[in-house]
Amino acid sequence: MAKKKEKYRLQPLLDVRIRNKRNAEIALGKAFKILKEEQEKLVKLEEEKQAIIKQREDARKEMAEMLRMGESVVADSHGHINFIKRLQEDEEKKDQEIEDQKIQIEKAEERVAGAKRDYIDACKEVKIMEKHKELWQKKVKQKLEYEEAKLMNELGNVGHQLRKMRG
Repeated sequence: MAKKKEKYRLQPLLDVRIRNKRNAEIALGKAFKILKEEQEKLVKLEEEKQAIIKQREDARKEMAEMLRMGESVVADSHGHINFIKRLQEDEEKKDQEIEDQKIQIEKAEERVAGAKRDYIDACKEVKIMEKHKELWQKKVKQKLEYEEAKLMNELGNVGHQLRKMRG
């Protein structure tokens, strides 16, 4: 009398939770990647700002040197002053871009934190379901062992009865 092996009735739910965990893991990886890219953009913007500051300082030194040497003409001075003003404006724009980028980084960090929470929750759900399945399997095994012991006991009783009748 071969019994059909029992199937875990919540297996489809467990499969869904495992898939959700995998998706949460992928989302977390993407969030980390985006955060890293945003941080790299910030570093690049800060490097560009430093280059503008250096260029402005070099222009000031050049203008001061020309004035010191007496080589400066009024037209040259106006051109230099306008160039320095443009560099100052570029630096202010970079400052604004840097601030905007810092906001983008904060948003990316929030997405990473949310993705971490989602991943942790998904892991917990899978772990709970796996523990439930494990307990279910243990119960099925105990039930099978009980039924087997009951059958063995009945066989023993039948054998005893047969010996008693014969002898």
